[in-house]
Amino acid sequence: MRALLSRVPGGPETLELAELPDPAPGPGQVVVAVRACAINYPDVLIIEDKYQFKPPRPFAPGGEIAGVVEAVGEGVTGWAPGDRVIAVIGNGGLVEKVAVPAAQLHRLPDGRDFAEGAALLLTYATTIHALADRGGLAKGQTLLVLGAAGGVGLAAVELGKAMGARVVGAVSSETKAAAVREAGADDVIVYPRGPFDKEASKALAEQFKAAVGPKGADVIYDPVGGDYTEPALRAIAWEGRYLVVGFPAGIPKLPLNLTLLKSCDVCGVFWGAFAARDPKTNAAHVERLLEMWEAGRIAPRVTQRFPLARGGEAIAALTTREVVGKVVVETT
Repeated sequence: MRALLSRVPGGPETLELAELPDPAPGPGQVVVAVRACAINYPDVLIIEDKYQFKPPRPFAPGGEIAGVVEAVGEGVTGWAPGDRVIAVIGNGGLVEKVAVPAAQLHRLPDGRDFAEGAALLLTYATTIHALADRGGLAKGQTLLVLGAAGGVGLAAVELGKAMGARVVGAVSSETKAAAVREAGADDVIVYPRGPFDKEASKALAEQFKAAVGPKGADVIYDPVGGDYTEPALRAIAWEGRYLVVGFPAGIPKLPLNLTLLKSCDVCGVFWGAFAARDPKTNAAHVERLLEMWEAGRIAPRVTQRFPLARGGEAIAALTTREVVGKVVVETT
């Protein structure tokens, strides 16, 4: 089988297409013939050895797959060859076949595109955990979403609306703003590019405050970080919840007096650890997402597709911070 491998730390240009033996399922595993692998920002970091997990090399990046069960290992029940599945596997997805623990699989509904299936779990499962479990988002509250046109950003817009919130999306271009409006946001603001000096940071805070209204944002969803975090926090409501999701713009430093003045919470969102620690609740979240998808209340948006041989280009696309929705690598 073909695999796109990271042999040395570096950027997407260091990835090599190679031939590997087909995997065999171990006890409790199934072999999935991968049809699509979604690309996420952790894939940018993991090949540079900047992610919190550093798999031994050589390894294939790509943590979110959709495909067809090809073989079933000893002790596996409920799955059979030919079943359509989706899974989050951490890494190893940019391959034609991969052995996966059966417990990590979810069923891909019939008639659904493999690329869209690959784009569902990581972004939407992260977001429903963030908004429901960490943010306690309630009907009628205001949700501010930074980086609202990215994969997790659009998921936050759609899920925020599905949960009955007023959603304000924040993006860096008018093109992205159009996508966020299409996803259902009640209001969209276009913010300038950082880095910001003191005056620019203050101006951005005022822009956020004007958009969310005088009460402030009850929940702020931040998959961006960097110089955007402090201005957004200044727009939070009394006893609001600030959700820390990611840092493509850099890891921010917060003046903690702001949390005192607003009596607000700053909440980390680590979906992978949550899913491992509380698989029952996570499974319930995934079932809810599949029901929403079937009802048309959410819809993974795949905007760029690449063949496996150009998987490095797919990862490189995320480094530009210009991507709207999800980028997916297809193996066939």
